[in-house]
Amino acid sequence: MTFFLPLLIAAALLALAYSAFNFFKVKNLEEGNETMQKIAAYIRGGANTFINIEYRILAVVVLIVAAVVLFALDWYVAVALLLGSLMSALAGMVGMKIATYANVRVTNEANKTKNIGKTLQVAFRGGSVMGLCVAGFALLGLSVVVVVFGYVLGWLKPEHITETVNATFTKIPLVRFPNVLTGYALGCSMVAMFNRVGGGIYTKAADMGADLVGKTEAHIPEDDPRNPATIADNVGDNVGDVAGLGSDLLESYVASIVAAIALGFNLVIKVKVPSVSLAPLYVFPLAFAAVGLIACVIGVASLLVRNISKSKKVHSQLNGATYVGAALTMAGGAVLAWKLFGTLDASACAKLGFKLGALSPWIGAAVGIVAGIVIGMLAEFYTSSDFNPTKILAEASKEGPALTITSGLALGMRSCMAPCVVLGVGIIVAYYTAGLYGVAMSAMGMLSFVALTVSVDTYGPISDNAGGIAEMSQLEEGVREITDTLDAVGNTTAAIGKGFAIGSGGLAALALMLSYMYSLPGEAIAANGLPTLNIMEPMTLAGAIVGGALPFFFSGMLIDAVAVAARKMVEEVRRQFKENPAILEGKADPDHDQCIKISTQGSIGQMKVPALMAVIIPVVCGLLFGAHFVGGILIGSTVSSIMIAIFTGNAGGAWDNGKKYIEQGGIEGAGKGSPVHDAAVVGDTVGDPLKDTVGPCMDIFIKIMSTVSLVAVSVFAEYNLWNVLFK
Repeated sequence: MTFFLPLLIAAALLALAYSAFNFFKVKNLEEGNETMQKIAAYIRGGANTFINIEYRILAVVVLIVAAVVLFALDWYVAVALLLGSLMSALAGMVGMKIATYANVRVTNEANKTKNIGKTLQVAFRGGSVMGLCVAGFALLGLSVVVVVFGYVLGWLKPEHITETVNATFTKIPLVRFPNVLTGYALGCSMVAMFNRVGGGIYTKAADMGADLVGKTEAHIPEDDPRNPATIADNVGDNVGDVAGLGSDLLESYVASIVAAIALGFNLVIKVKVPSVSLAPLYVFPLAFAAVGLIACVIGVASLLVRNISKSKKVHSQLNGATYVGAALTMAGGAVLAWKLFGTLDASACAKLGFKLGALSPWIGAAVGIVAGIVIGMLAEFYTSSDFNPTKILAEASKEGPALTITSGLALGMRSCMAPCVVLGVGIIVAYYTAGLYGVAMSAMGMLSFVALTVSVDTYGPISDNAGGIAEMSQLEEGVREITDTLDAVGNTTAAIGKGFAIGSGGLAALALMLSYMYSLPGEAIAANGLPTLNIMEPMTLAGAIVGGALPFFFSGMLIDAVAVAARKMVEEVRRQFKENPAILEGKADPDHDQCIKISTQGSIGQMKVPALMAVIIPVVCGLLFGAHFVGGILIGSTVSSIMIAIFTGNAGGAWDNGKKYIEQGGIEGAGKGSPVHDAAVVGDTVGDPLKDTVGPCMDIFIKIMSTVSLVAVSVFAEYNLWNVLFK
């Protein structure tokens, strides 16, 4: 079974090496004319300024949390937390860097070749850097954890693997290896939360400011060089949809792996399967992730090495690369499952819940992949202008903004039902096929080819930026048509990616929650191996009610934060147009720097409290009311977050694509600048903070709460105010 460690390290290094190759391949391309280079430099400088300021604040927060973890748990959990933070921060930084280099090169490729296939390859090559870095850095950090703590310190030796050791200061009993993995996941989660919240506030403040004044008041096109907020809007695409997205899915990826391993530990320790070695249960998620990453490298290469200059089917090309990665992942996963679990006897399979023998964990992963694909298809159905829901929403704009908003809200609410049914069916099938371990592996299945998912997602904002540069550089219309075509497909792939993110987030949170429940001292284990948490017990029920409200409170804070920053942006754009009318006449340059400054200060100032909520609330509630109250919070917040994420993502996506449908002539006589278009722009503006700030943060919110709770449960289960006062 020692094969898995070289496989893990090799996969991480292969992905990072190919990522570096693609980085420099893109960077060595021509940037275009002087105007294009100047605009790209503005965008790059704004993105660098934001990320540097944010990372300085984040470093302080991470060090404080690491110090608390050092005291409450032990040094190795704090070290793993720092390592996870570093890996996630590096992925976000590298991905943002390549996006700010790739955008102008995509524009230049479209301008030079007028070929959509060649332009697609440049955009996808840039996106692949982010995708490969996400999975590569995640597995590199996990490799370090396994090598240093598992083998050098010997914590994965059979005699030590389930050994309980008291923490240095609090003397709380800990099983070391699962705790060090959870610390690593917590570090990844903290960076993801800050990048998603900060980037989401930044990008939507700029986007709303640019749209509300530029489109609806001044009636100038999107990304018009006369609009002072356009550069800030393009910067926001990089800090929110690239750095934020990458850190988000890296965190999801790590959380799903850690959840599966932690659950495997608990199954063997708590369920008592003496004939089963623990090794296959922790090796399989790591080896499966490594096989998936190698498959993704092949999938990325399958699009980049072919000549697709004659192809205009952008969506099918991207889907083809994804299908290659997914198919190879599943084939390799089946071989791994047979190799690792093939020796289990019937009794061991029964105790672990493996109804279909050695292939049961693999089938659980396959269920996750199928569920993720179906959820993605449902997201596409509700948000793409190729289907009736978005077309009907666009038609509602004929009656003005009020009905546009009303119809969009109804669409988002209706869209919650089908994905939740799919998720519920997936959980049931995975459990009754492979037990609790199968549920954890279904989350892994959804994210097993995350490198390709992120590559396709990141290609979208790169193409969006490329279109903005084309508009601001006043290139010919055909260039913008190419970038708009790429961007339109990017909107659809982003909606599908968000479906994967919330689906995997819900499943990973469930697996982490089960590990949390196994960790509760003195809790009974049912005959079927499930830990019990009585929802009707008053403390648990109260926690569930509070937990259900938390995502709404968190969402409200995010929307308020966007509104505050957007209001300042609107005022600044209006001020510039009023004080210097020559801007709208095209005779004077707008002050882009001031708008970038407003977005940066607004996002940094507004992100701190929401970003820290998910870390602080479980700990404070646990220290006040104990572990059962926090268990209730996890149940309530998980259910509530899934609904909010689906609702906001689909409603916002439909508003956005409904506006584009009108711009493309979908409604006769209602083009850009018409009252119908103005109403659609209002709908899109309402949807912006929903789909790009609130929705993407929900899966991080529930996973970081689950991870923090799992890390801290040993502390507040023993020490809490409720026990002191009433027991």
